Amino acid sequence: MRTIIRGGRVLDPASSTDGIRDILVEDGIIKEVAEHISTDAENVIEAEGLYVMPGLIDLHVHFREPGFEHKETIRTGARAAARGGFTTVCVMPNTKPVVDSVEMVKYVIDKAKEVTDIHVLPIAAITAGQDGEFITDFENLYKNGAVAVSEDGKSVMNARVARQAMRLAAEVGIPVFAHCEDKNLVARGVMNAGNRAKELGLYGIMNAVEDVIVARDILLAKNTGARLHLCHCSTVDSVKMTKLAKEEGIDVTAEVTPHHFTLTEDDITGDDANYKMNPPLRAKADREALKEGLKEGVMDVISTDHAPHHRTEKERPFAEAPFGITGLETSVSLTITELVDKGVLTPLQMAERMSYKPAQIINSDKGTLLPGRAADITIIDPNEEYVIDSTLFASMGKNTPFNGKTVKGRVRYTMSDGKVVYSYRPGCEIIVDKDVPKLI
Repeated sequence: MRTIIRGGRVLDPASSTDGIRDILVEDGIIKEVAEHISTDAENVIEAEGLYVMPGLIDLHVHFREPGFEHKETIRTGARAAARGGFTTVCVMPNTKPVVDSVEMVKYVIDKAKEVTDIHVLPIAAITAGQDGEFITDFENLYKNGAVAVSEDGKSVMNARVARQAMRLAAEVGIPVFAHCEDKNLVARGVMNAGNRAKELGLYGIMNAVEDVIVARDILLAKNTGARLHLCHCSTVDSVKMTKLAKEEGIDVTAEVTPHHFTLTEDDITGDDANYKMNPPLRAKADREALKEGLKEGVMDVISTDHAPHHRTEKERPFAEAPFGITGLETSVSLTITELVDKGVLTPLQMAERMSYKPAQIINSDKGTLLPGRAADITIIDPNEEYVIDSTLFASMGKNTPFNGKTVKGRVRYTMSDGKVVYSYRPGCEIIVDKDVPKLI
């Protein structure tokens, strides 16, 4: 089976390519990238005026299965990923049971192979049950498919345990994904500690909640030689400390979410828990620092922290509702609207932050359109304007503060290993699960 993607703007950070090219895909592999390919093909995708990027990679998602299938499943999460342009996602371990064993890693891998054609990669817990005490078997977890270890949803509060985990991770070569939150400083906080919290009469979460653990974990990475990745950074000082760490040669990378580079605490309209996420929406100065960090390359990647919840959970009062926002199906449009169109990132830098760099962090050979690599490809119309409608989400979670927002940039095709798993044209959206098309 041959497919030609014709006349698109090919954006490949690995080869510094930003130009009009054709791409030939055969048997799931990129065979050729050239200004003009004349070979016959069974399938032709006309991509004039469209971005053609390496398949997008999200290092930070929650698919909730096993244990919380009322919020999301691996199948529905993968559908949301395909609709959002993602060909690879890394799923966090805070399920029930926790992904803290080889058996649970294999469960996620096997389930994903059963229900989807995109790549669903498990992240394993740092400690058994995520209880913060007994470190899991990093070596066997890594050998059996875990791409990182994380205690996401909480921090390893015991610094001795955190240091020992980083030392072991450095020996194995597996990256540590750090959720930086001092739970003792959080107390009863539910949103950013600022004027808006005071106006709404809600307990605040100060920046130091994040900054204290960012500083600690950077120092522990320096001490142990661990590869540290800072999840969902939200503060001015997280950016500053990441920059200083890199200048000192410490092996640290960092991610920013679309909601943190788009919104601030001032956007919270009232008692609407769709604006409740962790870390919380911060002040304008924090948002601008995150955008500048992305522009400079201090902040390496854009990840969604896709965290779906059941509708009834998010209908609770702000103080009682769970933290979390869905993000896979709005990430591309928010990135183009808020960063590319505003000159913060070039289209090539967008591809780097959303595909090439994430691949490097998890030691993947994906994130590029070089011939010989798997044909994981995302095709985007950067100019199409539309209104976000959460009722159309493929995710079971509809919890987003962006419902009704006008944005630019729509995914037209998502191709995983040469297979079109999502396609869009006006009036027709199709997601394909294991050769079974689903019309949205």
